[in-house]
Amino acid sequence: MSLRIRTSALTALAIAALAAGTVLTAPAAGAAPTTVKPKTAAPKFLSASQLPPHPTSSWSAGPVTEGFPEALGGCVSTEGVPSYDYRHRQFWTELDTSAVQLTVVTGTAAQAKALAKHYDDLIRTCADRMEEASPDVEAESRDYGKLPVEEGARVRGLHTETSWGSNDVSLLSVGRDGRTVTVVGWGQMGDFRSAPVTAFKKTTTTAVDKLY
Repeated sequence: MSLRIRTSALTALAIAALAAGTVLTAPAAGAAPTTVKPKTAAPKFLSASQLPPHPTSSWSAGPVTEGFPEALGGCVSTEGVPSYDYRHRQFWTELDTSAVQLTVVTGTAAQAKALAKHYDDLIRTCADRMEEASPDVEAESRDYGKLPVEEGARVRGLHTETSWGSNDVSLLSVGRDGRTVTVVGWGQMGDFRSAPVTAFKKTTTTAVDKLY
């Protein structure tokens, strides 16, 4: 499934989910005042120039936006995940290639480690889940290995073909720095032969390094 910004037929396979709300309560009367910890700086995002180079078109970048990106919904979702601080940025070219970066700030490094594993598991099993969801979809995944950046990252690939002629390839990665997780996705029409794996690994390393 491509990560194109515009809607595709595979959008129907997305895992719809809403993050749980956060409840705040006031301290009891007479209680000692709560020490307010300094707010951690928001993680930084990739710029358009840090995406894998496109052979004929330049990248454009949208604004950093609160919430979970629909573009990742075919493989990754917020289902069963606490209401962490989700932010994302979308990228696109003039042709049929797009990308997205998600950052998730959790409460602790242990929570971030568990979330990174959860997202990687969802990406690893995405092809099987797509085929189970629709007999009209053939999907294949590939593992492109780990990257030695901060607390680590992993890159995977996904290729899908449908009975109605859609043929898309995506590269997805999950990385972590402390209590923050980032997911990067790239996609276009085509198969694994057209996927810029080496350049995407460099983009993923930059994305994790750049968080803080």
